[in-house]
Amino acid sequence: MGQAVEAPHLERVGPLTGTVVTRVHASNIPEARHAANRAAAAFPQWSATSPSDRRAILNRAADLLLARTEIFVAKIAEETGGTRAWSELNCRLGASILREAAALTTQVAGETIPADRPGSFAMALRQPCGVVLSLAPWNAPVVLSVRSIAMPLACGNTVVFKASELCPGTHALVCDIFADAGLPEGAIAVVHNQEDRAQEIVEVLIAHPAVRRVNFTGSTRSGRIIAEIAARHLTPALLELGGKAPLIVLDDADLDEAARAAAFGTFFNQGQICMSTERLVVQETVADAFLERLKAQVRRLRLGDPRDGANEIGPMISEQAAERVKALIDDAVQKGARLVVGGEQRSVWLDATVLDGVTPNMRLYYEESFGPVASLIRFSDVDEAVSIANDTEYGLSAAVFGRDVTRALSLAQRLETGICHINSATIHDEPQMPFGGVKSSGHGRFGGRAGIDAFTELRWITIQSGQPDYPI
Repeated sequence: MGQAVEAPHLERVGPLTGTVVTRVHASNIPEARHAANRAAAAFPQWSATSPSDRRAILNRAADLLLARTEIFVAKIAEETGGTRAWSELNCRLGASILREAAALTTQVAGETIPADRPGSFAMALRQPCGVVLSLAPWNAPVVLSVRSIAMPLACGNTVVFKASELCPGTHALVCDIFADAGLPEGAIAVVHNQEDRAQEIVEVLIAHPAVRRVNFTGSTRSGRIIAEIAARHLTPALLELGGKAPLIVLDDADLDEAARAAAFGTFFNQGQICMSTERLVVQETVADAFLERLKAQVRRLRLGDPRDGANEIGPMISEQAAERVKALIDDAVQKGARLVVGGEQRSVWLDATVLDGVTPNMRLYYEESFGPVASLIRFSDVDEAVSIANDTEYGLSAAVFGRDVTRALSLAQRLETGICHINSATIHDEPQMPFGGVKSSGHGRFGGRAGIDAFTELRWITIQSGQPDYPI
């Protein structure tokens, strides 16, 4: 008899312990295709399910997510190093996304349109499009996986969900919630893959004839690859990608509030959020006073084991990620930036860091750090602030602080971002809002009615009464 060959597995080594914390089966190419076939087979039943039944399942999923918060907190800490505060927020916001999707099941509506042809009744109808391929990252493992799944399901689609290689256990728990809430078999088909096989698995899934939409949240580099593959198959892709969010502080700003928002926006989840504040664009007349307040905020932050609820900054996703951000910091300092606070790296741990005097000749000025570091850039007038803020390939989130709200709004309207908050942090998300970016931060919008538009087909249907007048 031949020797048995062990099926391929994906093993996740956690940043905290350096040991394997999750082990799951990794799909091969035929299994990935089978997952799409299962979702396609489940589509007729799920798309015909009444809105109230879909709503009930999504609401039960929200209840289960909240009830299992402690399980998620433990697994997120193991797999990604996320703090308790971050993990609990993921569960709360994930439940809100599910409830918003549930509420929208009865809002997948159309309209009647006046027709020129006599006796013609014309309608524009929104219908589910089929199988949706959803790809979610590790950094907000509950929020972004739930977001990628809930609205497609609410609209009557089925989903192939490709889990992240960096949090396979957390993503498996999310999919378990849908199954336990009563979602029919196959309505979500989950695919895990080994890290070196991600692209070929994604290519096979996008190429599958049943896949009619792709939604992806992740890096701009990966987003470009997915967009190119989707374009070859003429499959619409909704992309939410990287960011380089500016927080603009005007000379009439409440500096205490601006400093609080900057600390939260820069250092929550170790800066590993697409909306994280990366650039502090501060009017020169208040820059020193703002820096003093920000330093005070940073020095009170506690770094340590994320399983201890008192710690606000945990480890980065990997030592390689920490080293990459440290290299950006070192490059800026070597080229003349002043280290205001932080800057030290120890394995996966990187101190909360603020740099002053960052200029365009430094890598940190343009590159997304995706780490706990902010660059302070001074400006003299509003036109210069707009120029600095827009001097990036990215365009996801931004913030403007100023007591003159009309002035702040005027500035906000000139920013090349999909999102801007006045007198609030760059990090903010609500399920009903149209969430997404411009430029290299992606295109399309998640959330609310924008999500309905993304995950349905708009069809023109007519009913003719009488006899049309044909030309031949």
